[in-house]
Amino acid sequence: MPDNPQVVLKITDLVKSFDSTKVLKGINLTVGHREVTVIIGPSGCGKSTLLRCLNGLEPIDSGQIELNGQLITAPGTNWSAIRQKIGMVFQNYELFPHLNVIDNILLGPVKVQGRPRQEAIIDAQSWLDRVGLKDRALSFPRQLSGGQKQRVAIVRALCMSPQIMLFDEVTASLDPEMVREVLDVMLNLAKGGLTMLIVTHEMAFARAVADRIIFMDDGHIVETAQPEAFFNNPETERARRFLNIFQFQELERRRA
Repeated sequence: MPDNPQVVLKITDLVKSFDSTKVLKGINLTVGHREVTVIIGPSGCGKSTLLRCLNGLEPIDSGQIELNGQLITAPGTNWSAIRQKIGMVFQNYELFPHLNVIDNILLGPVKVQGRPRQEAIIDAQSWLDRVGLKDRALSFPRQLSGGQKQRVAIVRALCMSPQIMLFDEVTASLDPEMVREVLDVMLNLAKGGLTMLIVTHEMAFARAVADRIIFMDDGHIVETAQPEAFFNNPETERARRFLNIFQFQELERRRA
């Protein structure tokens, strides 16, 4: 994590329930400028719900979220405007099938932000080139692989010039051979200084990309550490059990 980073995102005592089930139980977390924070933990621990709350896709029960000092959980928040500042990429690509790649990307910058179309096209083409898809600008989603669709979804979010990017298990729906191409894009974004909050089950990727690891379980942040410290010597018994189970599953997968 960079020294004395400007705080981009600050979460204070965040609580979220679905009916009578409390999913997030008082989350406190800050993300600094240019920091890559990776959240890991068992399925159902609240990781994806946390990201959805940060982007206003799920209402919170209590607590506060601040974006660059602005309280975005105050009554009357314009979430449409906030989502232009908090980019999010999901497990599913959510591309419009009747639009080609470039038109899928231009919807936000042109229709929502009101940017000149030609300016937005130049920006989109530049990002497509950076993720290895410059030649697919006029292709339709049905003509793309899963990994290519996910890279387009990433470019679509980046073209909104967000202050922070949220990634929610973006490789979960991909075939194994396509995972690497998406993770490589995210690694390059991290090297470029993009502020990112990433939920993933890809442990090797988490170790390589993160400035800080957040380990969650049962709606709580159980442990926070730098990657090498977490993976080599986790402080909590719960984190040790999680890593042991993951390592066993990886061995079984490789033997299969």
